[in-house]
Amino acid sequence: MTPPYAPERELERLLGDPFDETNPLGFGPLLAADERAELLAAGEAALDRWGGNAWFVPAALGGRWTDTDAVGRALRPVFRRDGALGLGYGVTSLMAAVPVWVAGDPGQRRRVADDLLAGDRLAVAFHELAHGNDLLRNELRARPAGDRWVLDGRKEVINNVARARSLVLFARTRDDAGPRSHSIFTVDPAELPAGTVRQLPRYASSGVRGCRLGGVELTGCPVPAGSLVGAEGTGGETALRAFQLTRVLLPSMALGVLDTALHTTVRFAVDRRLYGHRVSDLPHARGTLAAAFVDLLVADCLVTAVARGLHLAPRHAAAPAAATKYLVPRLLGEAMDELSVILGASFYLREGPYAAFGKFHRDLPAVSIGHAGPTACLLTVVPQLPVLAARAWRPAPAPRELFDPAAALPDLDVTALSVAGTGRDLLISALLAAAEDLPTAAPRVTDRIRALADEVHRLARDCTALPPAERGPLAGPATFDLARRYALLLAAAACVGTWRAHRGDPAAGLLGGDVWIEAALARLVARHGGDPVLPEDVAEPLFAELSRRVDGRLSCDLRPIPIFG
Repeated sequence: MTPPYAPERELERLLGDPFDETNPLGFGPLLAADERAELLAAGEAALDRWGGNAWFVPAALGGRWTDTDAVGRALRPVFRRDGALGLGYGVTSLMAAVPVWVAGDPGQRRRVADDLLAGDRLAVAFHELAHGNDLLRNELRARPAGDRWVLDGRKEVINNVARARSLVLFARTRDDAGPRSHSIFTVDPAELPAGTVRQLPRYASSGVRGCRLGGVELTGCPVPAGSLVGAEGTGGETALRAFQLTRVLLPSMALGVLDTALHTTVRFAVDRRLYGHRVSDLPHARGTLAAAFVDLLVADCLVTAVARGLHLAPRHAAAPAAATKYLVPRLLGEAMDELSVILGASFYLREGPYAAFGKFHRDLPAVSIGHAGPTACLLTVVPQLPVLAARAWRPAPAPRELFDPAAALPDLDVTALSVAGTGRDLLISALLAAAEDLPTAAPRVTDRIRALADEVHRLARDCTALPPAERGPLAGPATFDLARRYALLLAAAACVGTWRAHRGDPAAGLLGGDVWIEAALARLVARHGGDPVLPEDVAEPLFAELSRRVDGRLSCDLRPIPIFG
C-alpha cells in the first residue's frame, strides 16, 4: 500500500524550496506573476507533470481519488506556495467535476474524467452576483425545446471560464422558488453555436489576482438534452450533496497557507531584533506563534476526521462538512491576523523575504470561500440541529479509522450522501463516550472534556426547543449561534479523538502527549468567551516544537513531513 503521505512528499520535492531565490517555482517568480495578475505558467506545467488533475478523478474512472483525506493532503503543497495557483490550476475543476460524480450518468462521468486526465480545465457556475449564496434565486434559465435545452442569462466571477474545456452551470428550469426549481447542466463551449455565447470581461480581485475570473452571457443558446446532469429539478439537491465533498477538501488544502505563514513568521521572529532582543525571545511573540500553531492542529484534526467520516458515515456528512467549511477558514484567517501583528510593517511589503505572507493573507479569504461563505454553511447546519439533538448525539466509540490516516477506508459512496444527515454523529458521539471513559491525564484536560460533554447536553436542550420558524433562512442570531457552538464542539471532538488515538505512542511525537490537547481545547473554549492566551507552561513546549519543525523544514500540521524540497 502507498504510504499515506508519499504523494505529498513527491509534490514537495517537485516544487522545491520556495524560499530559494534561484528556484523557478519559488516565491520570487510566484510573487512576480501575482504582480502581473497571472498564474505562474511554470507552476501549472509542474502540476501537469505531476498529474494534478488525476486527484480530482475517482479511481474507478482512472484517477487517483480513493481516500478523500489523502486528496486534500496531496494538494496541500501547492497551497504552501500559492493559494491562487491551487485555486486556478485545479480546485475549480474539482468543484465542477464533483456534481457530475454525484449525479451524472456514466457517459457524462466518462467525458469529464477523460477531460481532466487529459489535463484540461473545467469551470463551475453555481452562483450569481446579484443573489450571492442564495442558489434558488438564480436567473440563468434553461427551457426545453424539442430534443434540446435553450439557455438564456449570465454568470459572473467564474474562475477559468475563458479556458475551460467544459462548463458546469446551475440554471433555473421552473418559475417557482421551490427546491425543485433548478437543474445542473454540463456544456462544451466549443460546441455552442456562434453568436449564442459571449465571454464577459475579466474581473479584477484584491486576492488570488492570478486567477482568471470572468463571466459568460448566453442568448438563445441550445445544448443537447444529454447536457442535463441528473433529473430535471434536482440541481439544488445535487449541489448540496456535492458541497459535502468540496466543503471538506478546500479547507484541507488551504491548511498549507497557514503552514507556510508559520514558517515565514518564525523566520522573521528569529531574524528581527526588537527592544534589544530577538522577536522570538519575547514571551508575547512566542505565545502568539504557539497559539497559531495549535489552531492549525485543531483545523487539521477537524478536516481529517470529517474527510474520513465521508467514507465511514456518508449519510451523516451534511452537517459536519458544512461546520468544517464554516470553522476552518475562521481558524486560519484569525491565526493569520495574529501572525501579521508579529510581522508589523513587514506584513504590508510586496517585496523582500517576507512578502509571501502578505500575498497569503490577501489570497486566503478567496481560497477559503470557494462556493459558500460562512452564513451559507451555518444555514446548512441550522435545520439539522433538532434532529441531531434528538437522534444522533449518544455516547458511542468512533471507528478507529476515523482518526488514523494510515488505516484503510471503505470506498466513497457518493450515492449515499444525503441533504439531511441521518444516523449517528460519529464525532459528537465519540466525545460523549470519551467523557465517560477518560484516561489518567492532566486535570485541566479531563475537566475540560467533561465540561465539553456538558456543553453537548446543553446544546441538545437548546436545539430541541428550537421552534419551526427558527429552522430556516429567517433564523435569528441566537439560532445561528447554536450552529456555531456545534461547529466548535465538532472540532473539540475531533481533537479529543485524535488525542486518544495517539496518546502514549512514542512514534506519535507531539500527538502522543497531553500538552497539545490542553492547548487545543483551551483555544476552542476561548471562542465561547474564555481566555485565548495559553498558559506559559503550555505555550513554551509548543513554541519549542514549532521551532524544531521550522528549523527542520517539517510541516506544522498534525503529522510533520519534510517540506520545501
